[in-house]
Amino acid sequence: MRNFESIQIKLVIFDCDGVMFDTEKANTAYYNRILNHFGKPDMTPELFSFVQMHTVKDSLAHLFQDDLIDLEKVIEQSKNMGYFSFIKYMEIEPYLKTLLSKLRPFYKTAIATNRTDTMDHILQEYGLERDFDLVVSALDIDRPKPFPDSLLKVLKHFSFKPHEAIYIGDSRLDEQAAEKAAIPLVAYNNISLSSDFHIKSLHEIEGILGI
Repeated sequence: MRNFESIQIKLVIFDCDGVMFDTEKANTAYYNRILNHFGKPDMTPELFSFVQMHTVKDSLAHLFQDDLIDLEKVIEQSKNMGYFSFIKYMEIEPYLKTLLSKLRPFYKTAIATNRTDTMDHILQEYGLERDFDLVVSALDIDRPKPFPDSLLKVLKHFSFKPHEAIYIGDSRLDEQAAEKAAIPLVAYNNISLSSDFHIKSLHEIEGILGI
């Protein structure tokens, strides 16, 4: 665990799924709807764990990897169906808005997520569009997590060093991306991750930052 007493943290970066929101119901309903459309059964827990971390395209490729169905047809169906009707099933982290109100304007805030075209709509739906200085989705970089591209893009945008930021994530992909970007990781609700801090609520960020 790092000692932050002598380090001036200036930037707090959030993952979306599993950190800002509990998206289990929304993502389960979304991907099962696509699977069922093509006559396939609901996801297993192992498949859900995969889609919860990866981009839509990678998730669909994984779900249909052993199938004779043309992946392009699957992707087309996902686009026609859309994710927007499932946003209402997302459950916001109880302390998120309070934490953001305490962080700003003293800290810069950003999102680094493997989501694609849904992030703006999610922020608008939950009244968070003004609470982040930067949002980097998988559409904004060449390589999604576990590559560090999204985190490095955030650092470059603010001209900050890795040790001036923390990244709040909950998955192995977040762990790998943070390690490659040399940004301290705060692991949310996942004790299996190797991280600088482990938390069960975003309320604990206040203690980490000393606010």
